[in-house]
Amino acid sequence: MNDHIHSEGSSEEHDHGELGDAEYAEFMELAAEEGFDLEDVEGAIEAAGHGPLPVLAVVGRPNVGKSTLVNRIIGRREAVVEDKPGVTRDRVTYEAEWAGRRFKVVDTGGWEQDVLGIDASVAAQAEYAIEAADAVVFVVDAKVGATDTDEAVVRLLRKAGKPVVLAANKVDGPSGEADAAYLWSLGLGEPHPVSALHGRGTGDMLDAVLEALPEAPEQTFGGAGIGGPRRIALIGRPNVGKSSLLNKVAGEERVVVNEMAGTTRDPVDELIELGGVTWKFVDTAGIRKRVHLQQGADYYASLRTAAAVEKAEVAVILIDASESISVQDQRIVTMAVEAGRAMVIAYNKWDTLDEERRYYLEREIETEFAQVAWAPRVNVSAQTGRHMEKLVPAIETALAGWETRVPTGRLNAFLGELVASHPHPVRGGKQPRILFGTQAGTKPPRFVLFASGFIEAGYRRFVERRLREEFGFDGTPIHISVRVREKRGRKK
Repeated sequence: MNDHIHSEGSSEEHDHGELGDAEYAEFMELAAEEGFDLEDVEGAIEAAGHGPLPVLAVVGRPNVGKSTLVNRIIGRREAVVEDKPGVTRDRVTYEAEWAGRRFKVVDTGGWEQDVLGIDASVAAQAEYAIEAADAVVFVVDAKVGATDTDEAVVRLLRKAGKPVVLAANKVDGPSGEADAAYLWSLGLGEPHPVSALHGRGTGDMLDAVLEALPEAPEQTFGGAGIGGPRRIALIGRPNVGKSSLLNKVAGEERVVVNEMAGTTRDPVDELIELGGVTWKFVDTAGIRKRVHLQQGADYYASLRTAAAVEKAEVAVILIDASESISVQDQRIVTMAVEAGRAMVIAYNKWDTLDEERRYYLEREIETEFAQVAWAPRVNVSAQTGRHMEKLVPAIETALAGWETRVPTGRLNAFLGELVASHPHPVRGGKQPRILFGTQAGTKPPRFVLFASGFIEAGYRRFVERRLREEFGFDGTPIHISVRVREKRGRKK
């Protein structure tokens, strides 16, 4: 795959994603000729051109309105607001936008674990979420005031040293402002009086959030010029052998670096030399198991996994090949895809499989993981070290796909041929056409296609499949957005 052709100039120099100035000017001329609103075109390129987004964690004790606030921030009802102990939720991260800036929100819900006690469960959630975050919204019930649990979270936040915006929730009118003022005593600065339910004050709070959030996540990725080692998240459901794999790849030269003070368990990342290259394994395996985390185990695993994936460039997903592929395995794969990370799937315990299990595993992979057939696959054994040497080439392949960019001229030549040989089906007497497109971003590759009418999901999948066949993109999700020309636009 030799299509790693990057445009002159970077997205820091201008607001048009990864298009160089000349390429951008040419592209806008094409859009004008085709009758598109140039402001809309510019907005579409900017939206698709963003790199990794900064992460905002929403933390606080149960029933203070965290999920309601998350729904308010993301502008739709997606987070579960009636949490009951034992409710597992697939997603804990959402994308949001405020005042033209995009960011991710990590929702810690109000999941409560009776056997642990509220304090311990709040602390567990908060520490995982804070680890993933660039800034934190700490939600306190202004009517109740600061509780001991709130004070415990404050101590956690102080140690973490991340920027904090204090949201005094359930302030429905001027009379509640005084309650909010009492929260100055927490020592986290100005309490922002809000009503997550009615939206009151949330705009001012979000303005404060934008001030607290960096433009991009803190880490500098290894390939970005200055970079340190590339960052790998080793993820998978509990007991699939993550720790064994990490120990096996580390061998005797395991070095613990980058001790981040600030959470109760001081997570560490591992610097490990593999294939003559130093990699940074983002720590997900070494998380201390908390006793009695029964029903909540899946939920905490989701938070932990989200924290690791947000900090990484590549997700290596470990699957226990000796067992059937589970719903939780599929959730973890979906989480990595939605986070837009490069991806490798490693099937562990391969050496224990008999012929029959191998046959059924292949069938399971075909059906359960059909949507990620593009991810490089390695069959390994953490126990014996079998095929470990295949891990690095697979990771390098995935990173190469993740960073590939197709120049606009080449992409449009490809789209022209594709549309001519496989036109979109006629619907309602009309045949929508993809007119032109551009790749506005990488890490992962993000395309914006401009069309004369609505492009169906099936045809979009076909376009993605052909893009992969033509340009590679092994080991990376691809994002394709389609903009349709307004009716008032003139034809070329």
